Amino acid sequence: STISVGHCFYFRGGAELLFDGVKKHQVTLPCQPEPWDIRNLLRWIRQNLLKERPELFMQGESVRPGILVLINDADWELMGELDYKLQDQDNVLFISTLHGG
Repeated sequence: STISVGHCFYFRGGAELLFDGVKKHQVTLPCQPEPWDIRNLLRWIRQNLLKERPELFMQGESVRPGILVLINDADWELMGELDYKLQDQDNVLFISTLHGG
């Protein structure tokens, strides 16, 4: 579908510090011919939301180890990870489990 869809993205556990301290982003993704999947979403987040130090959030085309991803409260590993196709109103939660100093 080419309909733009609305989502909430949440950043917790320190991940929000890479996004100007904002923990919740309500986003309508731009229309595109193919459905949005997590791979495309991460690229979009890096280009549009991420404010600093992308290497602390991304590694290659995925999130870096130590960042937990939940889609509607389910572990993304159960949902197909990067290949999961976003549905309208999905909530995606990114939790950093890395606590450095």
